[in-house]
Amino acid sequence: MATRRQFIGLMNAALLANSLDSFAAQAASDETSPKGFELTIMATNWGFDGTIAQFCEKAKKQGYDGIELWWPMEKKDQDDLFAALKATGLQVGFLCGGSQSDPVAHLESFKKMINAAVKAPQRPLYINCHSGRDYFTYEQNKLFIDHTTQLHQQTGITICHESHRSRMLFAAHVARNFIEKNEALKLTLDISHWCNVHESLLQDQQETVALALSRVEHIHARVGHPEGPQVNDPRAPEWNNALQAHFNWWDTVIARKKKEGGRMTILTEFGPPDYMPTLPYTRQPVADQWAINAHMMEVLRKRYA
Repeated sequence: MATRRQFIGLMNAALLANSLDSFAAQAASDETSPKGFELTIMATNWGFDGTIAQFCEKAKKQGYDGIELWWPMEKKDQDDLFAALKATGLQVGFLCGGSQSDPVAHLESFKKMINAAVKAPQRPLYINCHSGRDYFTYEQNKLFIDHTTQLHQQTGITICHESHRSRMLFAAHVARNFIEKNEALKLTLDISHWCNVHESLLQDQQETVALALSRVEHIHARVGHPEGPQVNDPRAPEWNNALQAHFNWWDTVIARKKKEGGRMTILTEFGPPDYMPTLPYTRQPVADQWAINAHMMEVLRKRYA
């Protein structure tokens, strides 16, 4: 009798030929790739159980162009990271944020992290910000945008604010207010969060979504649905509607970036438990996180490169 691990392996192999692969064969809305357009796909260390050297080696072997991870505040962790990046030749993008409930302390913690990250020995392709809190006022959250705008002007590094639950851009209509009032604001699009927050595929907020897409510089390619921020496996046919909606949004961003030229960065970010649904009592994940992200990378590369 097959073990549960063997069964999941067989299921994963069978799923490779299903609906997600059909998206790889479809061209984005604008197939013209002007000189200067470059697609860079990043791996997440979220959920990886091992050293940073082991993670970089695995990401490189899998075919990723780089990695995205939280800026390490400890010197030893920084040394280990940059040694691993040098050994593998991978690019890097950093996450920066704060956790304090007090707005002043939160902003100071954020500034300390991002001010260090922009001075990293290896220049990051971008910095992705988990900015502020959903319960901070507009004025308190705007201070994060003001600081990153100044840093971008000083360093030239792309700095984006993520559409993430619990952060300042946690909902589409709230993000719209920030976008309309802050011309320099650039977004990391993780629209799976908005699907969850609004309990829809955002059909009734198309104008707001279109405005957000016009400001996107970095994408977190995870597929959400009206009842959660992550489908259990995007290769499963029952998620076709959610998958199509996400690809439509990503297509729009890619079409714009191809016209503009320049680099487009995408992180494959399907997460581990408890983002990944699990079986009761055992908390065993119902699918293979690494395999899903690697397959998503291949689909994105075939569709957009």
